Amino acid sequence: MDFRIENEEAFNIESPYGKLVISGNEEHGFRPYQLLVSSIAGCSGSVLRKIMRKRRIEINDIRIHADVTRNDAEPHEVEEVHLHFNIDAVGVKDEQMAKMMTLTKKNCSIVQSVEPAIKITETFTLE
Repeated sequence: MDFRIENEEAFNIESPYGKLVISGNEEHGFRPYQLLVSSIAGCSGSVLRKIMRKRRIEINDIRIHADVTRNDAEPHEVEEVHLHFNIDAVGVKDEQMAKMMTLTKKNCSIVQSVEPAIKITETFTLE
């Protein structure tokens, strides 16, 4: 991965999916903590989807809401990320979903990379 300074406020990276602009100033690009949280949520969601597909569960929708707790003191490090999954899937029961959520956390490479430095918690609602 190659990052290039774009202006005095941002760095960018070109990818097959487009240009990603990163800046500590949200007026100029995605903030680094937003990308960190996006990586955690995206990885968790992808792993959950894979687990559900392996179990041949029909998925209608998965939405993930992330709440982030950051330290008030500089440098405002991310201390905790809580992910709440809203899942619309055919025939899934709470107990089965809880087991899949445990497997998701265990098999998400990003979650495993940041814990225990960042506390990751997960809840779900079946729709």
